[in-house]
Amino acid sequence: MTTRTEPYQFPPLEEATVDGLLAIGGDLSSERLLTAYRKGIFPWYNPGQPILWWSPDPRTVLYPSRLRISRSLRKTLRHRDFHITTDKAFDRVIRECAESKRSSTVTGTWITTDMRNAYLNLYRLGYAHSVETWQHNRLVGGLYGVAIGGIFFGESMFSLTRDASKVALAGLVSQLLQLEFRLIDCQLPSAHLFSLGAQSISRIEFVEEVKLGINSKQVSIPWRLAINADDLP
Repeated sequence: MTTRTEPYQFPPLEEATVDGLLAIGGDLSSERLLTAYRKGIFPWYNPGQPILWWSPDPRTVLYPSRLRISRSLRKTLRHRDFHITTDKAFDRVIRECAESKRSSTVTGTWITTDMRNAYLNLYRLGYAHSVETWQHNRLVGGLYGVAIGGIFFGESMFSLTRDASKVALAGLVSQLLQLEFRLIDCQLPSAHLFSLGAQSISRIEFVEEVKLGINSKQVSIPWRLAINADDLP
């Protein structure tokens, strides 16, 4: 693992530590973030730490066509009056994700003010997107991430009521299938993601997928999906 401070430069991925830490330092400028994502790298750090850049091996991904929604979950979703939108409340989604991280007892990345501002900038540039889950006109779940070409790099999600984050993920997949996206980067493994169809692939495979995917045509922005839960794939 190497510390690098040159503009938008990162060490070779092979220099990452066993747990995936690749570099320390730099900033969260839009140019650096986009460079990192294109190389299969993402920022992840806690308050009081310098910016840490990661490229874990293996990598957790979800191919949109392989989303798994159980019959019981689908039944639950259709009876709870969920409504899904995209890019309608990006700032609210990222704030809720930050609050969710702060209140969680699970060790993880806090979304600091600097990180929030960085992704708001990417949203204004048309790279970051949000998916919102509404119930009776109340925002109850959502997620956000970065789209480059045909790859969606997932960052964080939250849920204020049962299944709301799963609904947002299903909404994301519906949007990505429409836009013919290749892959969702889920970054790190979890039983929750695996239950929904995610899988682990090697870093080499992931980088190849990213290279192929980011060369796809960048879709127009903002996204304009609005569906009910019974319209999910």
